[in-house]
Amino acid sequence: MNDYMQSYDLWLKKATDRDVQKSLRAMDNAEIKNAFSKDLSFGTGGLRGVMSAGTDRMNVYTVYRATEGLAQYMLRYGKKSCAVTYDSRLNSKLFSQITAATLASHGIKVYVTKECMPTPFLSFIVRLLGCDTGVNVTASHNPSAYNGYKVYDGSGCQLTDEAAEELTGYIGKVDMFACPLPKFTDYEGKNITYIDGGAERKYIDNVAAQSLGSADGLTAVYTPLNGAGYRIVPETLRRIGLKDLTVVKEQSFPDGNFVTCPYPNPEKTEALEYAKVLAEKTQSDIVIANDPDSDRLGVMAQDGNKYVQLSGNEVGVLMCDYILSNLASSGKMPQNPIVVKTIVTSKMVDDVCAAYGAEVKNVLTGFKYIGDVINKLDRANQADRFVFGFEESCGYLKGTYVRDKDGVVAAALIAECAAFNKRNGKTLCDRLRELYAQYGDYLLVTVSYRFEGADGAQVKQQLLTSLRNKPFSDIAGSKVTHYCDYLTCDTGLPKSNVMQFNCEDGSQLIIRPSGTEPLIKCYMTANGSPQSNERRIEAIKSVLENMFLSKNGN
Repeated sequence: MNDYMQSYDLWLKKATDRDVQKSLRAMDNAEIKNAFSKDLSFGTGGLRGVMSAGTDRMNVYTVYRATEGLAQYMLRYGKKSCAVTYDSRLNSKLFSQITAATLASHGIKVYVTKECMPTPFLSFIVRLLGCDTGVNVTASHNPSAYNGYKVYDGSGCQLTDEAAEELTGYIGKVDMFACPLPKFTDYEGKNITYIDGGAERKYIDNVAAQSLGSADGLTAVYTPLNGAGYRIVPETLRRIGLKDLTVVKEQSFPDGNFVTCPYPNPEKTEALEYAKVLAEKTQSDIVIANDPDSDRLGVMAQDGNKYVQLSGNEVGVLMCDYILSNLASSGKMPQNPIVVKTIVTSKMVDDVCAAYGAEVKNVLTGFKYIGDVINKLDRANQADRFVFGFEESCGYLKGTYVRDKDGVVAAALIAECAAFNKRNGKTLCDRLRELYAQYGDYLLVTVSYRFEGADGAQVKQQLLTSLRNKPFSDIAGSKVTHYCDYLTCDTGLPKSNVMQFNCEDGSQLIIRPSGTEPLIKCYMTANGSPQSNERRIEAIKSVLENMFLSKNGN
């Protein structure tokens, strides 16, 4: 019998949860193979997977197993408290309660929220309450079938690679069927305490304190995409002077079904369709969108008679320029300012920072690496040097009140930036064109190739291994002048499954597997004229499609 069938049979015998049993009995052989061929593992954002029965799925037993391992890890180091929050997804509250009850059963003090909250609020609460760890049940921007589980350390930062690897070892030793699942109600009001509303107000105060001006005079449409930002973001925007704010009715309250937006990722144009239609009706200046856990930000801006979606890089460049120019003009620029970005984020940021004398630190993909830079500055009593951090996948942070990307402060900053430019007779698109004219026409495009199931995972690994064994010497007619394999090159960064190719014509290609989805992600950069950039990106994309789509049965 195959190993995955043995695991499946074990679950049939020992899993007592009715929903899990129903899921098990509805599976065909292919689904069994995909669900039981391996264990769900930590990636760049902790655990993340489809909600279903199985060892490679998110369910009450895999959540219990992860939390039991976390409890053992915490007790090993004398850690005695944890904050737990959750987003608007299906089963998020249930999974958070299993998490809280499991920790509480070990005598660990647990602080929980009464309703779904933005992911950055978890980071804030860990720091505010002085907790040793934090857990947030969320799948961020993934489709509705997914859920996930992020673990934070006492600084409010997601676990570093070393700590995550050690935690994984503890999780691997847990027998998830050794005892009945603990019940939340057995510990509620004892080792489990609810976080009061004062903490939320303090969080909003800290976000509002990052303000550099006012959003007065701006008109905006907002959508939380049926997520956790539905209350906090509108309140924060009004705090910074945004009076004319219209919220998308169909997406204004938490709903894990995401009926109007099956893929609630604010990077995707289709996710913003309802907001765009409302913006056209109200003739608003901008559209602001958060993902379901409100740590990412999507933006559309009015440009003449149409609305244009701005990329994560374009929004980040606009924010970076706005922050640095404001600090410089007001005399509030700290000595030796630092901007932190990931290696796959636009190199245009380097040019913007150079104009203001700011240092740029590059880190691996994942906001925990940006948070780690802030922690190191904090330990050196230099936290004030941090002025901005961002990644191309729509994650931004100003301030040191948290150690994770924050879609709430990002919404406030882009609203202020848009209002500032509007007072000067410009749209965000106008300002972006000015920046391109000043620093050059950078174009960075990300494409992803999906490899579902156990067979897809094997194909994905084979493709990456093949490319690593025989890397490109030429990409679409341009010679590769520099190749770096982050697993073997001395980059000064942790080892990572990333390959970078710099070409003679100035273009760049970075390839890496996603840590949270069954994807290979490819980041293409060109820096010429707008027309040549488009041609170059399309040429690189053709090479990638020939490599990845043909091998994936597409």
